[in-house]
Amino acid sequence: MSELVKVAIDAMGGDNAPLEIVKGAIEALNESQDLYLFLVGKEAAVKAELAKYTYDTSRVEVVDATEEIEMAEPPVAAIRKKRDSSMVKALYLVREGKADAIVSAGSSGALLVGGQLVVGRLKGIDRAPFAPLIPTAKGISLLIDCGANVDAKPQHLVAFAKMGSIYVKNALGIENPRVAIVNIGAEEEKGNALVKDTFPLLKECEDINFIGSIEARDIPAGYADVIVCEAFVGNVILKLYEGTADMLVKVIKQGLMSSLRSKIGALLIKPALKKTLKGFSAQDYGGAPMLGLKGLVVKTHGSAKAIEVKHSVLQCITFKSQAINDQIKEQLGLED
Repeated sequence: MSELVKVAIDAMGGDNAPLEIVKGAIEALNESQDLYLFLVGKEAAVKAELAKYTYDTSRVEVVDATEEIEMAEPPVAAIRKKRDSSMVKALYLVREGKADAIVSAGSSGALLVGGQLVVGRLKGIDRAPFAPLIPTAKGISLLIDCGANVDAKPQHLVAFAKMGSIYVKNALGIENPRVAIVNIGAEEEKGNALVKDTFPLLKECEDINFIGSIEARDIPAGYADVIVCEAFVGNVILKLYEGTADMLVKVIKQGLMSSLRSKIGALLIKPALKKTLKGFSAQDYGGAPMLGLKGLVVKTHGSAKAIEVKHSVLQCITFKSQAINDQIKEQLGLED
């Protein structure tokens, strides 16, 4: 790619800021020559972290921001009142076209509000969903929505399915992604009112490969490439997914350390086991982009470490190189 992808980093957002945020951002910068970074945060603190690393200084700009948005703050008030916060300043860099994307581990609520009020939705998009990639037995799947729209309507879920299909096709190279709606059974007549009303609309969509309902237990098996649901259900699935993966890793490690024989066996299988367990980790797949906005907004976990931040930043390169927003506008018939 000849043109640099410019990413604004909310350097003060998250539990491990600015240490892990700056570290992950610089790791991404050193891995890709296609990046230019705006590190937005308290200048002295950001520069103190930067001093620890060797990197191309011509591709990094520190933007001073004197305020921080706390996790417990009311989102709308925080975005409107804290104009000099690292998150708001980073959002405005995207709005003004100076940056292609923002990556933040800060307040999900504030980022959701800021994404829609500051960056803005594409004309014709009513709701912008969070869409993280999750590991499955067959690779990865897209979960949409996982936290942005808890009061979604059937037409919103249909739009999520379409945008999710476009994203998966272009970002992951899956030519005809399988789309399923989360349900309590495989039968079409099952589900709550939202699912029952949405199911026939998805069946009628000729521009997606709708395969029907998917139960939560079948998600890890990789039966669908795009998993559609409203945000309450999606967030529960995501958190349970992450908690179960962490629990399995801990239980396996405890079992391997339980006796001398198991410890010897652990040494023999360590390389293969490490590779297998790595597949359970969502941190290698980046953050959750908000689809349907005029610019890219990527949310990482509040507890994100450098590796997740790095992959979230690199994710922005794919988003721009594959022209995801242009694809969404074109295929959904949206106006500029």
